[in-house]
Amino acid sequence: MLANFEENLKKYAKLLVTIGINVQPGDWVKMTINVDQVMLARLITKEAYALGAEKVIVKWADDEITKLHYVHQPTEVLTNIPPYEIEESEDHVLNHRVSRLSIISSDPGLLNDVDPTKVASYQSIMGKALHVQRKATQNNDLKWTVAAAAGAGWAAKVFPNLATAEEQVAALWDQIFKTCRVYEEDPIKAWDEHKKILNEKAAKLNEIQFDALHYTAPGTDLTLGLPKNHIWVCAESYNPKGEEFIANMPTEELFTAPDTRRMDGVVRSTKPLSYAGTLIEGIEVHFKDGKIVDISAEKGDEAIKKLVFDNEGGTGLGEIALVPDPSTISQSGITFFNTLFDENASNHIAIGSAYPTTIQGGTTMSQDELRASGLNLSTVHVDFMIGSAQMDIDGIKQDGTTVPIFRNGDWAI
Repeated sequence: MLANFEENLKKYAKLLVTIGINVQPGDWVKMTINVDQVMLARLITKEAYALGAEKVIVKWADDEITKLHYVHQPTEVLTNIPPYEIEESEDHVLNHRVSRLSIISSDPGLLNDVDPTKVASYQSIMGKALHVQRKATQNNDLKWTVAAAAGAGWAAKVFPNLATAEEQVAALWDQIFKTCRVYEEDPIKAWDEHKKILNEKAAKLNEIQFDALHYTAPGTDLTLGLPKNHIWVCAESYNPKGEEFIANMPTEELFTAPDTRRMDGVVRSTKPLSYAGTLIEGIEVHFKDGKIVDISAEKGDEAIKKLVFDNEGGTGLGEIALVPDPSTISQSGITFFNTLFDENASNHIAIGSAYPTTIQGGTTMSQDELRASGLNLSTVHVDFMIGSAQMDIDGIKQDGTTVPIFRNGDWAI
């Protein structure tokens, strides 16, 4: 057990509800969390009510039961989403603007030996069924935060050389607390300072309005166009009431949407991707004329192909994100096998849907208008990591001149 663990867990819970989803009097809060994180769930619930939440809804999950469902349910049963689940989700979004807090802690390879076709079918159907929730989340119509807790299966994957499960879990909690600034004397002040640094970089990029980015690294030579009036977004977001929230904790990224019609070249992943319980490694993607024309992986090849080619909009990109290699998470030298952490150690791109918040006026645009602006629409959004200390990125202006943005994995602008 970590020293002062309970005290730091309380600080963490308070951070998640105060600057994460920023609970306000009268808010409804919906938390998804694994059953082995009951202590954290209770603390979050207590803190949310202390801030005036009107209702806290807890949706429990369990790794072993989840896997049993996949193994034993026929595909037609697994993918038959009951209408009441859809109605509940839409009621929470449309009638209560529920603040969503997702606590991830699952084993990243939980479903490695499950039929990938079954997993892909469920993910696709669920994505379509909950499209109202997904759209509201991507538009920032409601406050939402994704954070983490140290599950035993995940900790064993990250720290396999530690002798006991207790040591592994303690080591993972230590990293969660460090990267979320829980150990700081004043964590909220530390987050304010961090946001200021990210905002300064975003302001520079938004002022220049590059036409495209050119990525080069071993195995990578990729050019991605940028939409006119694109917006580089960083740590904080705002709902329609102007209430601030932080969508990812931890976060080190600046991100925007590419012009999905203008993508050419090749890129290789630099870290594993855990997608829907399947671990995918050694991804190579080929783009031509604005589409993914080929994708392969050294491990999890079938799963990544199904993600791209079996989902509407899966051959396009919805996000490009910049993260300097000297970031705290990257310099830890740890591969977390978890996108929330690994994407904050590395430049990354996302297969699938773009966030309308990354273009001026995007949240009020129709789907046709978003497409006409170059944003990709899809039922999926899956990040994978491409950055390294060997990556250079150049910004290409409208007149064709170039400006260094990254050199050797760090800011040059």
